[in-house]
Amino acid sequence: MSAAKDLKRERIARRIVRELPDNALVNLGIGMPTLVANYLPKDKTIFLHSENGFIGLGPHPEKGKEDKDIVNAGGAPVTIMPGGCFFDSALSFSIIRGGHVDVTVLGALEVDEEGNLANYMIPGKMVPGIGGAMDLVTGAKKVIIAMEHVNKYGAPKILKKCTLPLTAKKEVDIIVTDMAFIRVTQNGLVLEEIAEDTTVEEVVQNTGAKLVVHPKILEF
Repeated sequence: MSAAKDLKRERIARRIVRELPDNALVNLGIGMPTLVANYLPKDKTIFLHSENGFIGLGPHPEKGKEDKDIVNAGGAPVTIMPGGCFFDSALSFSIIRGGHVDVTVLGALEVDEEGNLANYMIPGKMVPGIGGAMDLVTGAKKVIIAMEHVNKYGAPKILKKCTLPLTAKKEVDIIVTDMAFIRVTQNGLVLEEIAEDTTVEEVVQNTGAKLVVHPKILEF
């Protein structure tokens, strides 16, 4: 992965961290969302949950210090903070379905202006399974999407209406991409912030849905 892409992914993770309230229980989806664990602020207490049975995930382990028995839901090595705990999948999903997760951070293939989410299946390609995404987006109090603004072909991933099979309807609250911070509201998608190396015009051009531009745009 290029250094530029790494920096963009880091920027997404750092911006998402600012949305996590103190004492929150936060689930991180596989892929880009797991980077959030590396940038948790020291002035907040945030408990990271993994659907395969952990609370208390820490940052990625140093190279050579990985433990093959301590991995996140995507199978990547993780660390456990002091006071962290382990449990089975039944309890893990009881926590999720019981509404005890304050925030979930997930990747996406598509999001639309109604807050609909498609994040698990591309027709014609092998699907390993939807995992816990449906449970998470309906069980968590807040849903934050972490993704690149366009796909590998340069097409928008934020659309007027999702074209792929839906994971959930009207559950997304916030979208954070390498270009923008967008809030899903009853009045549509509100563009509140842009990345420091882009412009409002570029964001609009690369978005397949109507954006309501906030009168005071900030940079992140």
